[in-house]
Amino acid sequence: MSFGFSEIWQHMALPAKIVAFVLATMGLASLTVFIERLVALSRSRRDSKTFSGKIADAMQAADIRAMIAEAGSWKGAHLARIVHSGLTTYWHACTTADISGLSPVERTRRHLERYLEEIGADLRRGMPVLASTGSVAPFVGLLGTVLGIISAFQGIAATGSGGLSAVSAGISEALIETALGLAVAIPAVLAFHYLTSQITRDEGTLNRAAGELLDSIEDWAEREAEADRRGRVA
Repeated sequence: MSFGFSEIWQHMALPAKIVAFVLATMGLASLTVFIERLVALSRSRRDSKTFSGKIADAMQAADIRAMIAEAGSWKGAHLARIVHSGLTTYWHACTTADISGLSPVERTRRHLERYLEEIGADLRRGMPVLASTGSVAPFVGLLGTVLGIISAFQGIAATGSGGLSAVSAGISEALIETALGLAVAIPAVLAFHYLTSQITRDEGTLNRAAGELLDSIEDWAEREAEADRRGRVA
């Protein structure tokens, strides 16, 4: 008997084929998530870098409206989304009354703390798929192996033939499932840890950027307060 993959597939029982199909689907899903996250993170970094250069002059001039308008046109950049959300909240806080008595800067700070959690969830979108594939795929492969061995022994019992030659073919077909499970799980685990490190780095960068934005907002608020005091004195 030949032990090529096509011959093994043809001799597999239906339960083993179902398990193999499930593993192939899990592998395709994890590959899709990995590629999508790589593209999304790369695009966000590139666009965020370009965006930061475009608003540099407006930041120095404290032109909040210009920065909000520019940030609104960069939907794929997480930095732009943070700037847009933070400045929109600050602008709204400056133009409306707050019954809680919080200053516009404090309202903006609290909003950004919540919004950064939302950004973190967006950065990790799809990661549970990789985690689940890496942890579950070996067990799915083991299930396929068990089902394959059961099927092999059932065939031996039905035909009444025995010996190593009769058992080895069925066991080799069954062990393919374990190998397939590991082949799916190992790349998923590696992809998960790689993306986790990249996302953690991006989260740190975005947190620092949010802190710098708050520092700038506080500086603008102090300048405005100082200008108001001088105006009253004059």
